[in-house]
This record gives sequence, C-alpha cells and structure tokens, in this order.
Amino acid sequence: MTTIALEAPSVAPTSGTCCAPLVREAADPEAAADLARSFKALGDPTRVRLLSIVAAHDGGEACVCDLTEPVGLSQPTVSHHLKILVDAGLLAREQRGKWAYYSVVPGSLDRLGALLSEAAR
Repeated sequence: MTTIALEAPSVAPTSGTCCAPLVREAADPEAAADLARSFKALGDPTRVRLLSIVAAHDGGEACVCDLTEPVGLSQPTVSHHLKILVDAGLLAREQRGKWAYYSVVPGSLDRLGALLSEAAR
C-alpha cells in the first residue's frame, strides 16, 4: 500500500481585515426598525396601490370612501390597510365628520427613495 503525504496549502498573510471598510454611515437600529416597518407596509400590493391612489388624488389627499372601489375591497378591509400605512408613517389620517381623509406624509416617499438610491450605489 502506498502512502501519500499531504502538505497544507500555503496561506498568504493578510494585512488586517478581509472586507472593504464602510464608506458611509449604516442605518442605526432605530432607523432600521422604522424603515423595516415602512417596507413591510409596502410588502402588500393592495397597500402599494392605496398609497399610489392617495398620492395621485387632486391635492394629495383622498377620502376612504373614494378608495374602496378602485381596489375592489370592503371599507373595513381598506381601513385596515390604511391603518398599516399610517402606522408606518407613510400616510396621515384626518377625521372630518364621519369620513376619514388620508394624505401622504411629506417627505416619507423621498426618504424611502433616498435609501434605495444609496443602496444602489
């Protein structure tokens, strides 16, 4: 029987770290949690549509009564989706009599867009 001697491969010495350094600030835990809540809210196609419909309305606001027909859902279901968008900081809600009106929170979409642009660089 023949025995074969195996040699350990030679490893070149490294100069400190194996990874590239950060070139900008990463999201802190609180900011990451806020952004995750926004992205989670937008993880549902109905909520993306509702946000888009509100943003497309004249004056940038829409009554909940105008949002049920375009998405083909009942008013309680639409209200549930809208609450998630409000809780995520994407929409604001204002009660006027028996109707609730929703508007896009100023800067909320710009903030998400800036984050996505940064990540793509």
